[in-house]
Parts: sequence; structure tokens; C-alpha cells
Amino acid sequence: MAEFWEKAFNEKQEMWGREPAKSAQLAKDFFVENSIKDILIPGIGYGRNAQPFIENGIKVSGIEISKTAIELARKQYGNEMNLFHGAVNKMPFDAKKYDGIFCYALIHLLDFEEREKLIQNCYNQLTENGFMIFTAITKNAPQFGKGNWVSKDRYEIHPGAQLFYYDGESVINEFDKYGLIEVIEVEESQPMYWIKCQKNSQSQ
Repeated sequence: MAEFWEKAFNEKQEMWGREPAKSAQLAKDFFVENSIKDILIPGIGYGRNAQPFIENGIKVSGIEISKTAIELARKQYGNEMNLFHGAVNKMPFDAKKYDGIFCYALIHLLDFEEREKLIQNCYNQLTENGFMIFTAITKNAPQFGKGNWVSKDRYEIHPGAQLFYYDGESVINEFDKYGLIEVIEVEESQPMYWIKCQKNSQSQ
């Protein structure tokens, strides 16, 4: 996967533009309302989704597998963000606990064991009562069921890009024990679930 994303960012640079995703704006509003001051963004890319948080005084750290994407982020934001180069399955990169975690359109690129590990690792890096928000592609996506079948609800639509498509049942199965409190549908370039969890003594 590292080679796939390095090649993609090297060839296409800021491939999604600089406008933050709708899900990032929603997460920003929620984090501001709940006085979240310090967040982690796994799979931060070149940083477009960091913008609304930084503009609202929230400190951002990010994890990114592509060196080219990190260079693009540093060009845009300088040292405003603390960036870790590496794969999310190597988390944690520090011993810090964060008030919030925002993970956009990443989890559905992973297989079951990797998804489970990412959710667990994010949960472990939350402060008590901290929030984590994931977005994940749904079965309402027009390409669901197309491409090469990999496993249940998982298809390879491009070489190196294998997507797992969520439904309500799989969201509950994977997130419920991690303090799942809300799931809404958001229309991005693809239909997404916006999945919110809170860490407390009753979850996990």
C-alpha cells in the first residue's frame, strides 16, 4: 500500500484539491462544541482536512504513509502540524493521548484485522471521554460489487486499492465495543458513514 500511495501523490500531488471534506467540517464543529483542543489524524495525506481544525485553534498531529504527501503538507502548513511518517498499522508513534481523533476515508482500505487494529490503536490513544470519528464508504456507493472480489463486501476496484463497503451491521460489529454513540450518512464524492465513538469506562 505504501508504494500505491507514494506513486499516487507523486503523480497527482493535491489530487483532491484543498477544500476540506464535508466530514471534516462536521468533525470540526463537533470538536469545537466539545472543547477538543488536540487531535490526531491518521492518514492525513497532504493535510486538506487539517485546515478547519487549525483555523479554529485545534492542535493537529498526523500520520501519513507517503513522504510526498508529507512534503506537500509541510509546504502548505510549515510546522503548524506534528507529522509522523509511517503506516497506521505501526501506531502508536508517540505515547501521547489525544482529546480527539479524526480518520477520513482510510479504514475501508484495510482488511478486517487491519481495521480492528486501527480502531483499537486509535481508541488507546484517546484521553478518557475523548472522541474518535471515522468516515467509511457504504454499500450505497455506485461501484459496490464491481471490480475483483476479495472477500465479503470487499472489492479491488484498481490494482492496489481494495475497498471494504460498510453497512449498518458491520459498523456495529466493528465499533460498538469502542463506545459507538452516533452514525450518520454523509454524501462526499462517495456516500459515507460518519461514525462517532467516545472513550469511557463502559466501553471496551
